[in-house]
Amino acid sequence: MHDSAGILLTLFLIFVAAQIGGEIAQRLKLPAVVGEIAAGCAIGPSALGWVSLPDIATGTPLDVLAEIGVILLLFSVGLETRLDDLKKVGASAFLVGVLGVFIPFGLGALWAHGSGFDWIRSMFVAAAFVATSAGITARVLQELGVLQRQEARIILGAAVIDDILAMLLLGVVSSLQGGGNVDVGSLVGTLLGAVGFVAVIGWGGTRVMRRGSGWLEKPSNPMSVLTIVLALCLGLAYLSMRFHLAAIIGAFLAGMIASETRQRHQLEEQTAPLLAFLTPFFFVVTGAKVNLGALASGDALLALLVVTLIAIVSKLAGGFLGALKLGKRGATIVGFGMVPRGEVGVVIASLGLAAGVFDETIYAVIVAMSLLTAMVTPPILALLLKEKPSGF
Repeated sequence: MHDSAGILLTLFLIFVAAQIGGEIAQRLKLPAVVGEIAAGCAIGPSALGWVSLPDIATGTPLDVLAEIGVILLLFSVGLETRLDDLKKVGASAFLVGVLGVFIPFGLGALWAHGSGFDWIRSMFVAAAFVATSAGITARVLQELGVLQRQEARIILGAAVIDDILAMLLLGVVSSLQGGGNVDVGSLVGTLLGAVGFVAVIGWGGTRVMRRGSGWLEKPSNPMSVLTIVLALCLGLAYLSMRFHLAAIIGAFLAGMIASETRQRHQLEEQTAPLLAFLTPFFFVVTGAKVNLGALASGDALLALLVVTLIAIVSKLAGGFLGALKLGKRGATIVGFGMVPRGEVGVVIASLGLAAGVFDETIYAVIVAMSLLTAMVTPPILALLLKEKPSGF
């Protein structure tokens, strides 16, 4: 009884903090996600301490709720994305995804080696610079109502490629860190499996839905359309993880498949209340994971400044160069859209800490970098996505 009461209190605090933080951010002309992440930092163990570390440990009910929130967010983004639209920007998305992985990885490894790590550990640290947090950028694009713009489609397509490459890089550096040889055959098999999963589900699923989605309404349950596609969302999120991809990739594909149904707009309306309730948990929990105490020294703050600049500039460069065909403004939008690291960097930092690759200070620097890129990017992206000024 005590544990249940404690969980409910934590949920209450997080949800209310998210609403207050989001409202303040919007009144300051910032995306709500910025306020939600800041609210997490405020009520987390490093500040007010209303949400304690055991509450945000991986595998707790709160962590699962946050994961469901971001899964539903990417599902809803998929609902507003058509496969044919992604095909039109496929080449640009591929180039953005590739450059957006290898440029941050290279610069991150150079920084880590210059900070005293050997090359193998430097590559593990660099892996935390690589993967874009699709959830954060997708939320901003959705809030601004620009998911149909060409830049948004490139960002979403590149995020899928980004996740596949980031997974492979992490596999390589983990093998090297463990002292073993890299199993090239296993990595190639994993790559083919991941690409095959995305291709078969994305292409095959949309073709099936185009041929007729009336069967979704055959069950007697009036909410059958929603319940069936939500089951599809959870199922593909699970399968995505089995293919060594993030669960949100499967959720995005599920939404993209559902976007081909004639009930698309009905689904958008029905999922809106679920999103309003669940997605704030993900962003608040992400913010609560930063340990401000480990950043109290001048050296740590300097390292954080340098790492954050590298993280922003490297992703911006990769996205900009990959999307140059859109012009300077469009390429800049894509570049900033790829900057947020969010939960992905936190996960890799946690793996590095557990493996003894680096200490608590470097861990805190990487986590704080991930959250800073998640907080800095949305207002810049919102500004860039406004009406195009003359002369740019």
